[in-house]
Amino acid sequence: MSAPAVEFTGVSKSYSIYSTPGDRLKELATFHRRQFHQDYWALREVTFNVGHGETFCIVGENGCGKSTLLQICAGILQPTSGQVNVNGRIAALLELGAGFNPEFSGRDNVYLNAAILGFSAKQIDRKFADIAEFAEIGEFMNQPVKTYSSGMVVRLAFAVAINVDPEVLLVDEALAVGDIYFRQRCLRKVHELRSRGVTILFVSHAVAEVKALGDRALWLEKGHVMAQGTTERVVSQYLAAMAEKDLKYQAMDVMHHPHQPSAAPVEIVDEIPNIDYRFGDGRAEILGIAVCDDSGRSLSVLLPDSAIIVRVSVRAKSNLDRPIVGVTFRDERGVDLAGSNTESEGYPLSPLMAGDVITVDFHLNIPTLYSTSLSFSPAIANGTLERFAVCDWIDNAVVLQMAPPDGPMYGHFRFRCRVEVNARISHGLGVEPGAGAAVL
Repeated sequence: MSAPAVEFTGVSKSYSIYSTPGDRLKELATFHRRQFHQDYWALREVTFNVGHGETFCIVGENGCGKSTLLQICAGILQPTSGQVNVNGRIAALLELGAGFNPEFSGRDNVYLNAAILGFSAKQIDRKFADIAEFAEIGEFMNQPVKTYSSGMVVRLAFAVAINVDPEVLLVDEALAVGDIYFRQRCLRKVHELRSRGVTILFVSHAVAEVKALGDRALWLEKGHVMAQGTTERVVSQYLAAMAEKDLKYQAMDVMHHPHQPSAAPVEIVDEIPNIDYRFGDGRAEILGIAVCDDSGRSLSVLLPDSAIIVRVSVRAKSNLDRPIVGVTFRDERGVDLAGSNTESEGYPLSPLMAGDVITVDFHLNIPTLYSTSLSFSPAIANGTLERFAVCDWIDNAVVLQMAPPDGPMYGHFRFRCRVEVNARISHGLGVEPGAGAAVL
């Protein structure tokens, strides 16, 4: 059995923190017989391994130790204790511009970085055109890096990292400063590297990217490993903890409003088919969820290009001044495809008193999707879109298979499209008006 591509065993990293610069000198003068610093532990007993060809994602708040972990993996930092083994050529895309000399041109930095990784000038000569083409910075390739924008630095750094044939690629939030066009190119390239068997350690606050890329994930909190395992499970635990933490910082007073019962009877859904994970502050609960056709009949399969109703029933257990009910839609990989809620759809709900029950219907048109499964995760929160507290959230409460599309299709889904022929040149003799339009 071959050794893992990356292996951390009981790794800890400590930094010495001094109150003043003079304390550092005092400690040196006493030859460390007296301590003038405090130890800050960025990592504490971190243990994990990453198999060859695996994509391993690391999540956590700022300051939790993610970047320190990748820098130790890259050999930039040495652990205070523990053992680190990396098997394979590393390419690292860490802090913005790390490894670049700002006085050198982009071209010079390409050769400098490649030399550090063990490539000769002749080898980079053969790769330079590909690097320049991917970076797309034009004549700036011959200008000093100090004249680059942050986005241009990332473009060049990523272009170098993916073209030096890495066996282990480290990516630390570098894509966060890129524009949408370049981010999409980079993510496609990461997927390509995955398919080629490159081991990837990926750090990002973008949960959708983590879910799309990660085979497994690790959650760090103040240097400690809180969880590791499947990406879906770890991300769900992390998001639940963040929602709970956010709640502690909110001092929202519950406003009491006169109870105005609805004149019409409430249709209540009381079945929850599946619960992968559930969290919230408990001030309200989801009673049930159902996916129906436009006549209200429960569905067992989703038809391409069809109208559906996602029906969610909730009960307030405390007074809620600004309740929000919503649904998130995911594919079989756990990637969030879309979401909807009462507030974002311009349908704010009236305040709920403890014991109130409401049912919300979300009327949707499901597009033609490549044969897959689609899950529905309902939630109820209290607050505004910018600042809210999750009362109850259920991951993947309903999972339905999508029926195969009628005929071949390209990509993940098909837009409704109307095609028109505006004009036709016939044998070069003249222009004929279009004869009509077709709807696909």
